[in-house]
Amino acid sequence: MKKKLNKKMHNIKDIRNNLENFKYQIKDRNFDANLDDLVSLDKENRNLIQDKEKYEMEKKSISKSKDESLFKKSKEISLKIDELSKKQKIVKDKLDNILSSIPNVPLDDVPAGKDENSNKEVVKVGDIKKFNFKPKSHYEIGEKLNMLDFDLATKTTGSRFVFVKDKLASLERAISNYMIDTHTKVNGYMEISPPLMATENTMFGTGQLPKFENDQFEIKFDDKNDRKFLIPTAEVILTNMVKNQIINIKSLPMRLVASTPCFRKEAGSYGKDTKGMIRQHQFYKVELVSIVENDKCLDELERMTNCATNILDDLNLPYRKVILSTGDMGFSAEKTYDIEVWLPSEEKYREISSCSSCGTFQAKRMKARYKNKDNNIEFCGTLNGSGLAVGRTLIAILENYQTEDGSIIIPDVLKPYMGNI
Repeated sequence: MKKKLNKKMHNIKDIRNNLENFKYQIKDRNFDANLDDLVSLDKENRNLIQDKEKYEMEKKSISKSKDESLFKKSKEISLKIDELSKKQKIVKDKLDNILSSIPNVPLDDVPAGKDENSNKEVVKVGDIKKFNFKPKSHYEIGEKLNMLDFDLATKTTGSRFVFVKDKLASLERAISNYMIDTHTKVNGYMEISPPLMATENTMFGTGQLPKFENDQFEIKFDDKNDRKFLIPTAEVILTNMVKNQIINIKSLPMRLVASTPCFRKEAGSYGKDTKGMIRQHQFYKVELVSIVENDKCLDELERMTNCATNILDDLNLPYRKVILSTGDMGFSAEKTYDIEVWLPSEEKYREISSCSSCGTFQAKRMKARYKNKDNNIEFCGTLNGSGLAVGRTLIAILENYQTEDGSIIIPDVLKPYMGNI
C-alpha cells in the first residue's frame, strides 16, 4: 500500500478569508496555478463534507430508531455516503496538490521582481586582484596540472561529472575539513554525518517535492511504493531531524552542520555552464541548518550569513552579498541572501552560498513544533545555508590564487590542512 504524504502546507482558511491579499503576496513568486480554482475546490470540498455529514446524521438517527422498515433506506444512505466520500477524496487531493505547490510568502523587505534582474546588492567585500597575465579558468588550470579530468568522468559516468586528483583532491578535502572545524569550533554548530537518501515524505517536508521532482535522482527499489531520493542538499535531511516532534524550547536554537555529497539533475539548465565544475550532477557542500523559535528567524539569518561570509574573509576571496528578489528566491524561502564569489576568468561574481529563512513554512509541512514560554505549541522557524559549496570554493581558490606558471598558492588558513605545502 502506498504511503500517504503528510501534506501540511498553506492554511486554506487563511487564503479563503484573505484571497486578494494572498494573490498580491505571491504574485511575483513564479506560481502559475489559479487561486480562484483553488477557492472553488475548497467550496466544493466543504459542500461535500457537509452533505456527507448530513447523511451520516440521518443514518445514525435510523440506527437509533431500530425501525426495520427503514433498513433499506439505511443501506441506500450508506451507498450515498460512500459515493460522497470518494468524490470528496478526489476534490481534496486536487486541493492539496495545489496547496502543496504554492511557494512561501516573501517578507516585506524582499525586492519584488520576476527573476535575478531584480536582485539587490547589499555589499561588496575584498579587493579584486589585478593579474599581470590573462587569468585562466579553473578547468584550464586543473587540466594543465593533470588534476581535473572531465573526459575520464564522461567515459565512466557521463557529462557533468569530474575526477579530482592528487593535490587538488587533497585541497578539496582540506576546504571541507577547514569549514567544518570553523563552524563547529568557532560558530557553535553540531556536526552531523547524515544518511544520503531521503524518503518521499522527507523531501516533501523541505519543499523539494512535489514541485521539483524532475530535478531529483530517485533510487529504484523492488517495492515501487518505497520511494527514496539521493539528497540534493544536506538541508533536506538535517531539517527533517525535527519532523513530527514537539521540541523542548531549551533545545533551541539547534544549529547543525554537515559536509556531504549532493546530487541534482540540473533539470532546465541545458546548455548552461557545460564546461568545468560550476554546475555538476554530484558535488560536495558544507550545509548549515538552524531550528529556532519562529520570532528569531531574521536574527538567525543574519548570523548564518555572517558565518558563511567569514569563511570567504578567512580565505581572502572577494565576494558580494545580494538579497534575492521574490521571483529568484527558492520555493520554501521567505528571504534569501546569496553570496557570490569573484571569478577572474569570467570577470564576474558567481554564487557560492545561499542563506535562507523559511519561517514556519517547512515546519508546517514537517509538523515540527515547540512549546513557547507560555506553554503554547507553535511551529518552529527553519533556516538553511551553504557554508560553503566546496567545489565552488575550490574553483575560486584555483582562479584567484593562480600564478603565471600555472601553479596555485595555498591560502594561509588551509596550509595546516595541506601539510604546509
